[in-house]
Amino acid sequence: MREIKFRMYSKKKKVMHNWDHIKQFQMAVLDDNNENEKYSSWMQYTGLKDANGREIYEGDILKRTVTVVMYGSGKPPEDIDEYMKVEYREDYAGFYIGERPLFAYVDNTRDVDTGCRCTKAEVIGNIYENPKLLEAAE
Repeated sequence: MREIKFRMYSKKKKVMHNWDHIKQFQMAVLDDNNENEKYSSWMQYTGLKDANGREIYEGDILKRTVTVVMYGSGKPPEDIDEYMKVEYREDYAGFYIGERPLFAYVDNTRDVDTGCRCTKAEVIGNIYENPKLLEAAE
């Protein structure tokens, strides 16, 4: 059975609260952010882990390196870093990166579109604590 848990980013204090912290101090965390929704953002655990065993949450930014090979061109293979934002898609009721389900990028060493080799995706940040990474993901 998939474990359902969340984390919360306090926009007011600029602090990420993980699931254990929320469970242990739930009233303090919730009371601090109950006044107005604009002060907090909740992110759900996707049930998946990255290449390093780190839990992947909605709002995380993943990175992988795709090795692009242009056969017959005479050019050497080129490594391209790819940054991806994890989102929950209401229309598909699941976690996605763009138009593809998240699971297509986790523990996969072949790019789903090109078939080229790639590294397994790893969490490098999230949209709240690392907003500049978001620019690379879009």
